[in-house]
Amino acid sequence: MNHHNYSFTEISAAAPTPTPTPTPKYAELHCITNHSFLRGASHPEELVQQAAMLGYQALAITDECSMAGIVKAHKQAKSCALKLIIGSEFTLQEEIKVVMLAPNRTGYGQICSLISRARRRAEKGDYTLSLKDLQTATDQIIMIWLPTASQEKNRIYGETLKTWFSDRLWLGLEIFLDGQDEKTYQHIFDLANAICIPMLTCGDVHMHIPDRKPLLDTLAAIRLGVSIQMAGRLLHKNSERHLRNIPAIHQLCPSSLLENTLQIANQCHFSLDELRYEYPQELVPADKTPTQYLLELTQVGTLKRWPNGIQASVQLQIDKELQLIASLNYEYYFLTVFDIVQFAKSQNILCQGRGSAANSAVCYCLGITEVNPAKINLLFERFISKERNEPPDIDVDFEHERREEIIQYIYKKYGRHRAALAATVITYRPKSAIRDVGKAMGIDTHLIDKLAKTVSWWDKKSSLLERFEETGISARNRVVNQFVDLTQQILGFPRHLSQHVGGFVISSGPLSQLVPLENAAMPERTIIQWDKDDLEALGLLKIDVLALGMLTSIRKSLELISHQQETELTLADIPAEDPLTYQMLQQGDSIGVFQVESRAQMAMLPRLKPEKFYDLVIQVAIVRPGPIQGKMVHPYLKRRNGEETVSYANNEVKAVLERTLGVPIFQEQVIKLAVVAAGFTPGEADQLRRAMAAWKKRGGLEHFQKKLINGMLERGHDQAFAERIFEQIKGFGDYGFPESHAASFALLVYFSAWLKCHHPAAFYCGLLNSQPMGFYSPSQLVQDATRHHIEVRPVDILHSLWDCSLEYSQPVDPHSGSQQQTRQPAIRLGLERIKGLRKATALRVMAARETHTIKVLSDMATKADLDQAEMGRLIEAGAFKSLSGNRYQSHWQATGIIPHPPLLEVASVREQDHVTLDAPAEADDLRADYESLGLSLGRHPMSILREQENSLKYCKKASELTLIKHGRFVQVAGLVTGRQRPSTATGVIFLTLEDETNNINVVIWSNLLERFRAAILRGRLLKIKGIIERQASIIHVVAGSIQDYSGLLESFSLKSRDFH
Repeated sequence: MNHHNYSFTEISAAAPTPTPTPTPKYAELHCITNHSFLRGASHPEELVQQAAMLGYQALAITDECSMAGIVKAHKQAKSCALKLIIGSEFTLQEEIKVVMLAPNRTGYGQICSLISRARRRAEKGDYTLSLKDLQTATDQIIMIWLPTASQEKNRIYGETLKTWFSDRLWLGLEIFLDGQDEKTYQHIFDLANAICIPMLTCGDVHMHIPDRKPLLDTLAAIRLGVSIQMAGRLLHKNSERHLRNIPAIHQLCPSSLLENTLQIANQCHFSLDELRYEYPQELVPADKTPTQYLLELTQVGTLKRWPNGIQASVQLQIDKELQLIASLNYEYYFLTVFDIVQFAKSQNILCQGRGSAANSAVCYCLGITEVNPAKINLLFERFISKERNEPPDIDVDFEHERREEIIQYIYKKYGRHRAALAATVITYRPKSAIRDVGKAMGIDTHLIDKLAKTVSWWDKKSSLLERFEETGISARNRVVNQFVDLTQQILGFPRHLSQHVGGFVISSGPLSQLVPLENAAMPERTIIQWDKDDLEALGLLKIDVLALGMLTSIRKSLELISHQQETELTLADIPAEDPLTYQMLQQGDSIGVFQVESRAQMAMLPRLKPEKFYDLVIQVAIVRPGPIQGKMVHPYLKRRNGEETVSYANNEVKAVLERTLGVPIFQEQVIKLAVVAAGFTPGEADQLRRAMAAWKKRGGLEHFQKKLINGMLERGHDQAFAERIFEQIKGFGDYGFPESHAASFALLVYFSAWLKCHHPAAFYCGLLNSQPMGFYSPSQLVQDATRHHIEVRPVDILHSLWDCSLEYSQPVDPHSGSQQQTRQPAIRLGLERIKGLRKATALRVMAARETHTIKVLSDMATKADLDQAEMGRLIEAGAFKSLSGNRYQSHWQATGIIPHPPLLEVASVREQDHVTLDAPAEADDLRADYESLGLSLGRHPMSILREQENSLKYCKKASELTLIKHGRFVQVAGLVTGRQRPSTATGVIFLTLEDETNNINVVIWSNLLERFRAAILRGRLLKIKGIIERQASIIHVVAGSIQDYSGLLESFSLKSRDFH
């Protein structure tokens, strides 16, 4: 260790020495990334790449109280062959700034524990750490102390740190050419000699190149909540906080300080590759091994699934899977998921595993998934393979309203110190980038707000300049161009950590030894500082506990039907392959049905005409970017309709593609084709799948292309066939859909479609009680229910429950004939629909009418103890109409309930009893409905507007489009209920308009976007002139002209739903 510390005078005297000396080597030991949110101005990958290019011996990533960016740096460092040192920067409560580095696995765990302790005791996004926290459990950490000249207690702090860290403590000198260098150096030099602490140099790096300084200032201004101009001296004085070339560093510091950085680098041997996940072990009985217990549970499940005996091929699959699971030591993972699913079932919470896990027969036996391996071609290597060398990933969906019960079960069983949710990194997107950069630059807030509202995610850089031109500001303006450049730079920058939708990490020991923990925004939640990509890169286990609204809806519908029939109906009771259900789907009648309710799916249903369950599997998968980009949709439909012959290269290819008529639609088929047609091992084929998922970003398919085509040629396939298969593989890109995943979803498609077909009232009621979910708003669901001849009754103070409910004209006899059974009940809207009404208020209302006779409005007000605000919400919702007649009368009667002096009480009540008010105008009632309930049972706004606005009278209604021939000119108008711009649509925008009869599907080609941009992006009521395009029962209007009539909706409260 070089203990000699040179004074600044000695450096200055030595500087002119003409004797050439070799440039020393250097390791940067203090560097933050943009995962020190709103501080660092470079991505981890950029910093690592630049350090390698500059010839650094090592780079320490030391984000502030965080390990959020370290995995990304780790991956890049491996590809650059640069030594990565892992650490973290802290500013203690005493204003002491330190950098901690991990020389080994223990030191890494100690830093992670300190970060966890500091984060857990503070609000989300902040941390609290004091000097005394460093006294214990830090014996393996290397410490760099960065004192400031202004601190009076530096000598005391230094001696304390020296006592605790001994020869692991270093003094860091950071020179920034800011006019304070001599003073800074002298202060550090004096401290070093006084306390006998060796010195080294480091750079407090915030960016990989100096050109990022404008962005660095912008980030600082955003963090401080002021403009760049107002920030002033709070900003860094110059651009020196970048990765400088080593000769430049050598000019500023003596060689010994650079050499000391290498001493530390040589002491740091820890790599994230050393991390090993330890599975929770308490799930296995003491007298059994994990292998024995998993086998036992699988055998029990096999008997339940196949009580009459199991097929030999399925048993062979189970045995093969169990052997592979045992060889990779994954038993604990399966047992952990099994335990969670068993808990859900014990609480009557619907759940279902999906994704690649549905390729597992063992998962089916354990009750984790519902895809029968005897009916679907499974490919276990899509789920687990030796070649992949990574843990399996089981996704389990739970009812979205009850998932919190599952989360709290996990926390209770394993403890908050052993279980936490994975993080999601929230990054800057166009709108947030425009707002934050604009505010930092001091640009007029009204202009920035206007820009943010007109920009869309698909816009290019030039589009933002065009938006400025539209406001009268030249795109050649220097400030405008700097704003656009900064906006582009900040896109994709991390803003903060949020919680993953449900990815849990559960460990055997304290999780904080593996990765730091911090508080989530939601109470009773903790998250780790890594996201799912980080976990995958390190091969760490994650269990996805996901929320699915359709499971909630199905369960609620089943409960309503069971209550009606006085006998329990379960999913197992729903008959398979019901012809009426498929007939309904063939007509595209699928609003509210899981996964096939989107516009594209509804258009595909009449073309594909599903007749059996496997058709639904294909239906789910075929309307995806993979098959569309791979040009597989039309060939499949032509072959299905007998318009094109089906042929196969040989029997092996036929075995893979026969079920999809010779067209590869699923990821598993791609993998199997590589095996049977090109000689890949299953693991190699899965590597091909992963490579094709990333080839558009990173390339890497060339090696596989050569192997695939040569393998096919060697097995007798012709060149054209081999190249066509490879092009289809490329078409999947990142969007190939696994057959197992599609099969899991298809089960829910069938269940929800069966409910809609046979119990529509219960189906819609279940959907309304499970909001928010799906593509459609409650208003649209109610309209669809009405089109299916379901009566929907209004919110009523005398009849509504909290949730929507079913009402019967006469009591239903479950033993009566089929005629009575087919009569559908009415849906009564629940009090839950009323904006701002608390459940406690609704429960008081329900209790009051059960114990008292309610004849007038004042009865409910007094018996339910309703205050003025509660009365107002109920009246605005129209809940008192059955007692008072209309909203105005309700308001008038409510004024008599406001407390009065005793002498005036009788008179006031009598006076208001004799007043009768006219009902509000229809438009006023409609507005109040939408504002309070989000829907109306009155006339559709378009019915009213057609009567009032001449220009809308001549527009065709949705119901009339069926009578208009293909290619004819048409005018339509409606409320915008959805905007979509699929990534496969090459600039096409799809609008859904709604009128009083149905939905109208509008196609807008990219050449119209700029002409009618404002109307397309922000219009709520549009008039479209265009051409009818129809294919069988599918009707679209191809727009030629678009007019915005949103001003007519000022008396209503209506919003569109955008899906990108």
